[in-house]
Amino acid sequence: MEMPMKPSTAAINGRLWGVRARDWADIQECQLRSTYETIFDRLGLSNGVMYCDVGCGSGMAASIASKRGARVSGLDAAENLLALARALVANGDFRSGDMEELPFPDGTFDLVSGFNSFQYAANPQAALTQARRITKPGGQVVVMTWGTPEGMQAASLITALKPLLPAPIPGAPGPFALSDESALRRFAVEAGLKPLRVEDVKCEWRYTNLDTALRGLGSSGVAARAIENSSEQAVTQAHATALEPFRQKDGSYRIGAAFRWLSALA
Repeated sequence: MEMPMKPSTAAINGRLWGVRARDWADIQECQLRSTYETIFDRLGLSNGVMYCDVGCGSGMAASIASKRGARVSGLDAAENLLALARALVANGDFRSGDMEELPFPDGTFDLVSGFNSFQYAANPQAALTQARRITKPGGQVVVMTWGTPEGMQAASLITALKPLLPAPIPGAPGPFALSDESALRRFAVEAGLKPLRVEDVKCEWRYTNLDTALRGLGSSGVAARAIENSSEQAVTQAHATALEPFRQKDGSYRIGAAFRWLSALA
């Protein structure tokens, strides 16, 4: 079924997610390293695999895959993040563009991933359909999203900025829209994929002190948008309040996070 296209948001997302690219790379994306490692272990990612990360950010997942012998490519809307990815993986092929119009030929990759990225597309269904297009027949597409918010400590940090963001478009999906397993499977099927598995993976976000935590949490595109819509002071205060329950005796912070991921055949 042909997907109706919405206006591209790549220019907007590229600007927002690139505002504090260095903090994102050095602090926040590092919190997901164990998650990427676990998923690649489960997929058996190995030498010679043609791999593309859609919404690759500063290149952490691509770097891990490259060290395992994969031939990596990636796409992102933020030029500042892409510059860091290119420096991290010198032999990678990193391109700027829209997830709804991936600049790669049909059937190029053995594995295509979207780590918390497809929901930021103007049309998530079209973006996932594009991911299927560039995957070889019989190859796999991975979609990772937030785990269910119930009982997840990080959920309070995810929702802390909601009052500071512009009012959502009626019917717009929230951050946990794909956390439900049936919704995630349906998302894959409607893009022409054949779901194989849905699994959960947990990690712990660790910050040495409040300043580091605020820099990490403030480096996301969502935080940048909240700052534009309210103020940096308001965003800092919202994050500091949400962080307080997780402060340790030594002044560090530990927050449990959970992700749900699906693998599907193209």
